Parts: sequence; structure tokens; C-alpha cells
Amino acid sequence: MQNRREFLLSASALTAGAILPSMAMAQSYPTRTIKYICPWPAGGSTDVVMRALAESVGKILKQNVIVENKPGAGGLLGAAELVNAKPDGYTLAQIPVGAFRIPHMQKVQFDTLNDFTWIICLTGYTFGLVVREDSPIKNIKDLVAFAKANPDKFTYGTPGTGTSPHLAIEEFAQRAGIKLSHIPYKGNAQSLQAVLGGHVMGMSDSTGWGPSVDSGKLRLLATYGSKRTTRWPNVPTLNELGYETVSDSPYGVCGPKGMDPKVVKILHDAFKKTLDDPAVQKIFSQYDQPVIYMDTAQYTKFARDTFFAEKKMIEKLGLAGS
Repeated sequence: MQNRREFLLSASALTAGAILPSMAMAQSYPTRTIKYICPWPAGGSTDVVMRALAESVGKILKQNVIVENKPGAGGLLGAAELVNAKPDGYTLAQIPVGAFRIPHMQKVQFDTLNDFTWIICLTGYTFGLVVREDSPIKNIKDLVAFAKANPDKFTYGTPGTGTSPHLAIEEFAQRAGIKLSHIPYKGNAQSLQAVLGGHVMGMSDSTGWGPSVDSGKLRLLATYGSKRTTRWPNVPTLNELGYETVSDSPYGVCGPKGMDPKVVKILHDAFKKTLDDPAVQKIFSQYDQPVIYMDTAQYTKFARDTFFAEKKMIEKLGLAGS
């Protein structure tokens, strides 16, 4: 009897010993620099927004939060790195909507529904199609007419194959009965330089092109939201033009699977506070990114729902992989 009692006490002590360090870690988190992976090139709209978020949340957490750029693969390199990261809250990433879509098109290094912790959604993009100011294409009607007369001759850049700006244009082209030529780049900054330099005829992307539109270097033909933007109220949406194409792309902060719920809550609460930071609000406004807040449970549900919705869209466009 005595031995059994001693055994149970010893087992309880071992269990408590295993739990206490984990609890202590959560209570003291963070104690060192946090890495926030931006899967797009430096200087692009996502990079600028994420750096504003990192600076703001760093002040809230009283710890450095650094943005590390890992461009390529349609924005999926951040997701690929999270798969191998420790779930300790010190490696975070933006996971774009491509993570719900590209797995239906090709093999990837992760399981979208099971490999990540969806901590918080913060914002989302405004997408649009631009051409150079000296382009003879003045509007979407001109583009459709040109493309019907010259199949595959209109070249347009995007931040990568399978990204939202790519598939929105593919859906529009399918509905318009035209064929366009897609040129993928590693991100907004590269595709912007390509269209400004005349290497492509157009650019489909988030509003990193905004300053060039405002300065008169580029012409905005259409945006892809359900409503016109407040910044360019005279520019129609693809949807209102009759092409039934609506695309946005909410994003925020994700981590590896298996994170301590207490650490997740600390990060959620801290990043939520950044939405009230005037410096963050200013950057959101500059790039026409509205606040799209979802808590951990809502963001997790969004991920699951979007994964299956994207599967249907990929199959409809005939882009599903084998």
C-alpha cells in the first residue's frame, strides 16, 4: 500500500513538473525576438503593412518583432517554413489565400487544414487591373475588344501563379470569352516595375500600384471588390461590369500547429490592439486595406470554409492538378 501511494505521488510530481515549465513559459512569453515571415518581396504593399504591424505589436509586447521576407512560390514559403517551426510563438507568418487554393493545383509541403494555428485575421487587399497611362486600352471594354482581336497578346503580371490577382483575371477572362497571357512574378514590387517598364501590358495585383495611379503613371481599369473603392470611386468593379468576379484576400497572423492556447491568446490580444494604432491605420489607408478582424475561432473556420470553396473554383476554372 505504501509503495502504491509513493508511486502515485511520484507520478503526480512528474506530471506537474512537465506542466509547470509550460505554464511558466506561457506566462513569461515573449522573452526574445519574434520572427514574422512575409512571403513577398521587400518594398511591396504586404511588406510595408506587415512592418507597420510588427512595429506596433512589438511596442505592445515589449519585445522586438522582425519581418523576414521569403518571396516566391506564390506566397507559400512562409507556410512551408511554419511546418518545421517550433510551436513556441517565436515564428509567425502571413499565410495568403493561395494556401487554400494552390494545394488543389499542385503538391505542396504542408496540410493547410492541419499544419497551422490561425491566430488572428487583421486586414485584406483591394485588387485591381492597371495599364500604363500611355496604353491605348482605356477601359475594360477596350481590353475585351483587343483580346478578342488578338488572343494571348495582352500580357499581364501578377505576384504568382494561383494567387488571387491571377485567378480573378482568369475568371474574368473566362466569362468575357477572351485569352490573356499571364506573366508571374515574385511579388508586387517586381510586377509593378514590369508594367512601368513596359515589359508587360498590364498588372493585376493589390494596391501597391496606387501611388503610380495617383501620379498618372498608371491607369486603373477595374477593381475586384463587391463595391467600388472610396479612393477611386469613379473606377468600376468587374462585378458591376457584368463579369461576376469578386475577389478579396483576408490575412493576418498564423503560427505552427500545436501552439499553447495561452500564447495564442497573448498574440491575438496584442495584434488586435494594433488595429487601434494610428500608424497602422495610416498604412492600411495608404494601401486601401480595410480592417477585416476575425478572432482565432472565426479565422480557423474561415480557413476551413475557404479551402473547400477554393477547391470548387479551381475545378470550375479547369486548373485542378492530378
